[in-house]
Amino acid sequence: MKFIQVIRFLAAGLAVCLIAASLWLATLAVEIVLYSSESSTQTAQAAVVLGAAAWGNRPSPVYKERINEAIRLYKQGRVGTLIFTGGTPVSGYPSESAVGREYARVQGVADSAILVDTQSRSTLENLVQARELMKSAGIQSILLVSDPLHMKRSMYLAGELGLNAQPAPTESSRVQSWNIRARFLWRETWSLAAQQLMLNLE
Repeated sequence: MKFIQVIRFLAAGLAVCLIAASLWLATLAVEIVLYSSESSTQTAQAAVVLGAAAWGNRPSPVYKERINEAIRLYKQGRVGTLIFTGGTPVSGYPSESAVGREYARVQGVADSAILVDTQSRSTLENLVQARELMKSAGIQSILLVSDPLHMKRSMYLAGELGLNAQPAPTESSRVQSWNIRARFLWRETWSLAAQQLMLNLE
């Protein structure tokens, strides 16, 4: 009888934990969606463009939107420098940041206004490498450029790294269909949850 009671107690505890975890994830998902519309109107010394896939020497549609947003900020005079982040998945393949730099050059951004990180392969690494470039260049403030649903996690990590950052989500996104948006949101929710747990445990 006692064994059955223990099993019931453990099952009830597990159910409570699952419900709590589900509510937490649902709360994070709502926060991500709500934050996606937050966009700073401030100026900054630089725009940090978070990496995305490059198709050979061309930016993927998602990455192209991020680059265009940074160029728009630059041409409006809201930033004086563009920092492109993102390495390469395969040795000898163009880095994401190099592709972004070349695209920006063609669009009229001066070479002297571009900094690149060719090492990072994740959002956290993007920001760590951007921070090093900022230190070297004496840059204190940034506008952070990425897709709207990516902004909550990106800004959270930027804050943990001590960066003076403001959100600058792309005005348009290639993540359009509900199916793709749902998958993007699901991935961002789990990633934000994992990173919050890891950083809180350190």
